[in-house]
Amino acid sequence: METGRKGKRSKVSALSVSAGVPHADPVNKQAFDLSRKKRKQVLSATEYAKGIFNHDPVIRSQAITIIESSREDHNQLAQDIIGLCLPKSGNSIRVGITGVPGVGKSTFIEELGGVITSSGKKLAVLAIDPSSVRSGGSIMGDKTRMETLASDPNAFIRPSPSTGSLGGVARKTRETIILCEAAGFDILFIETVGVGQSEVAVHSMVDFFLLLMLPGSGDELQGIKRGIMEMADLIAITKADGDNLKKAERAMADFRNALHFFPPGETGWVPKVSSCSAYTKKGLNEIWITILEFVALTRANGWFEKTRNSQSKYWMYQTIEEKLKYQFYKNGPIQKKLSLLERKVLNMETSPFSAAQEILNEYYKNKE
Repeated sequence: METGRKGKRSKVSALSVSAGVPHADPVNKQAFDLSRKKRKQVLSATEYAKGIFNHDPVIRSQAITIIESSREDHNQLAQDIIGLCLPKSGNSIRVGITGVPGVGKSTFIEELGGVITSSGKKLAVLAIDPSSVRSGGSIMGDKTRMETLASDPNAFIRPSPSTGSLGGVARKTRETIILCEAAGFDILFIETVGVGQSEVAVHSMVDFFLLLMLPGSGDELQGIKRGIMEMADLIAITKADGDNLKKAERAMADFRNALHFFPPGETGWVPKVSSCSAYTKKGLNEIWITILEFVALTRANGWFEKTRNSQSKYWMYQTIEEKLKYQFYKNGPIQKKLSLLERKVLNMETSPFSAAQEILNEYYKNKE
């Protein structure tokens, strides 16, 4: 303590704290605002198509998101994008891959994908993730399971939620195929959930159908019962290494014998059975060669193009059915009528079949 000039006392501390250098805001607000604007910006169909043709991965992913969107304002934009991409599509080999959960689909795809990209080909993997029946959510973990392939510049992995559609097949996978082909991808893998219901839908959008089976799992007869083997162009026994080698050999013999019970296909291709190991990479090159042999044969005898045309016709009718179903359930008067008929059915006042016919008659009457 000391006295000032005018006799007033003033307190002087021996310690003083400097204000220091002011800290910068850890978030660059200008860049943050700019990035938000970019994310929210919706381009025109022409701009999206141009980005897809120029191999812009961000634009391509945004376009696929619009295709998968259920928003009304995105529907027309999605169709415009598809229309612009359609002339540049159709030049890839589409391979459907299915198998029971645990068969090692993701590991197999990653290793076979490496074989394909190392040869200079561009690969797109459309992986369908099962959606929760309760919450509607999906894990979407395929990029995590395929770390090496996800970082490959010649590969593109797009996990999509099944959203409860047929057996886990994403509703917009067919349209996404067109975008990926327009983006210049040579090979497309469409991976199903593998629950035994989605194979028919996937088979109707691919050129080659690959069925993965486990050695010694007892699925030989199950495969016959479900009819999946009738669609398979190749049955591959996975995890054929170590102690599983003998089991894989027995499984191959069983499947080869089972295939004799099926009539030959119209394509002229005889389905094959092979074994492979993603761990030792044994048999992967042979599987890729088999796919190429199938494509060469069907292109030579005309069945490749004939199958593509048949699939396009099939998906036209599927889309018509989907649109009709959507319009039916979105109709205001029909929604009110449905609630009334639901109560009548629950109260045993009418049968479900009579209620269905009544609501359809009401719908047709309003459309006249």
